[in-house]
Amino acid sequence: MASKASPAGQWERSLEGYETFVPNPLPRQLELDSSLVYLLDNASRSVSVLAGIGETLPNPYLLIRPFIRREAVLSSRIEGTQASLSDLFKYEISDKARDPTSDVREVANYVIALEYGLQRLEELPISVRLMNELHGKLLEGVRGEDKMPGQLRNRQVWIGEEGTTVEEARFVPPPANMVPDLLADLERFLNEEFEMPPLIRAALMHYQFETIHPYMDGNGRIGRLLMVLYLCATGVLPTPLLYLSAYLERLRDDYYDHLLQVSNTGDWRNWLRFFLRGVDLQARDGAVRSRRLRALLEDYRTRLQGVRSANAHTLLDEVLASPFLTAQRAATVLGVTLRSARKLLERFVGLGILIEDRAARPRLYIASELLLEIERPMAAEQGDQLPLLRT
Repeated sequence: MASKASPAGQWERSLEGYETFVPNPLPRQLELDSSLVYLLDNASRSVSVLAGIGETLPNPYLLIRPFIRREAVLSSRIEGTQASLSDLFKYEISDKARDPTSDVREVANYVIALEYGLQRLEELPISVRLMNELHGKLLEGVRGEDKMPGQLRNRQVWIGEEGTTVEEARFVPPPANMVPDLLADLERFLNEEFEMPPLIRAALMHYQFETIHPYMDGNGRIGRLLMVLYLCATGVLPTPLLYLSAYLERLRDDYYDHLLQVSNTGDWRNWLRFFLRGVDLQARDGAVRSRRLRALLEDYRTRLQGVRSANAHTLLDEVLASPFLTAQRAATVLGVTLRSARKLLERFVGLGILIEDRAARPRLYIASELLLEIERPMAAEQGDQLPLLRT
């Protein structure tokens, strides 16, 4: 029997005496007041601008790769993972058989899961099956691999500071036996045809997934990953250039508070306001960041005009995909000898596209300007306001 209820669900007292929250099915209709309509309009227009940029990219995959890796670092950081973007790039060009820190492997797994999900969208809708597959990729071979990768949890979990008991928890998700039915309703919500703006549906989806907390570990990362997959699956984004983790990481306490407030009061308004502001801000940031990277790439292409090598532009594409290179990596990508690869890398150094780290083993060639652009904090983190971008 429910001990108390809110419009969003009810708290069920367990046999052990603690209360778990069981969310109601998500609403198929939601009244939006004028302020929410205004925020939705702003966010939708900013996403449209970003989508338009993605559609005009000559090779969108090259630009998507840095965006995905930045998102992997920031989303993992929300969960306490300490690994930088440079750490991730270095790991990806290294011999992965070596024993890197578990943090870097966790971030690399996020990249693997997200790229896998984008490919699977060609065959699967956003579904429980896809969620389980993503979860399996996320936890493979890292901390948490003992927590049922790819499977729904079979016991109670709770949310709180490390070491917190279930009685002291900030929030206790529904019992494990209710998870399959709750996720089945979420899957229906995402795939049924009814009139609700995709951004609103994405916001509700994220709340419901985090509230169900269907896995023993990795719920936050999967929940954030699903947002971009959903927007791509619905055609809102032709290319995955919009990510919210920079915004959510910067406002982490507000993020958690707004999710909890929905459960406590059933009031979607503040969560939707928070979510839509984040979408608007990150879409505009993504547009600015995309344009800066494209401008830098064009500058690099101009510098290469005097280089008589058929491989120069192929190597430049690899630089954009990964700002850290070794001679062996370049030789593999280009299908040339190590000597030829080193010679071309030295030309890039001479043109200021790469700098050389002779102390690293193996020696590293780094696109420092490019790395600075990728790692550049969003404008709001620097106390600035992003310009409104309109077509």
